Amino acid sequence: MEKPNLNYIKQLSGSDLLFKNELINLIKEEFSSEKKEYYDNLKNNDLIKTAGNVHKLKHKITIFGLVKSHELAQQYENELREGSSITSVKFSIILDVISNFIEEI
Repeated sequence: MEKPNLNYIKQLSGSDLLFKNELINLIKEEFSSEKKEYYDNLKNNDLIKTAGNVHKLKHKITIFGLVKSHELAQQYENELREGSSITSVKFSIILDVISNFIEEI
C-alpha cells in the first residue's frame, strides 16, 4: 500500500510555512466533510452522488501523492457511474490510510 506524503503541498507552499499550514488545515476540513458525504451517499445507495464524491476525493488522493490509489479511485468512479460498487472496500482502505495520515500531521 502506498504511503501518503506532503511533497506536493511542500512544493506548492515553498518556504511559506503559514501558507503550508493553512493549506493542510483546509485539506483536512474538506477531506473530512467529503469523506462523510461519500459514506452517507454510499449508505443510501445513491451511486451517482457517490461517484461525484469519489471524483472530489480523487483530488485529495493526488495531493497526498498516491498515484496507484488515484488510478483505483478513477476505476471506482467509473464503476459507480455504471451502477456497481465492487471497489468500495478497496476505496475505503485508501480513505482510512489518508485519515490516519491526516491525524498525524
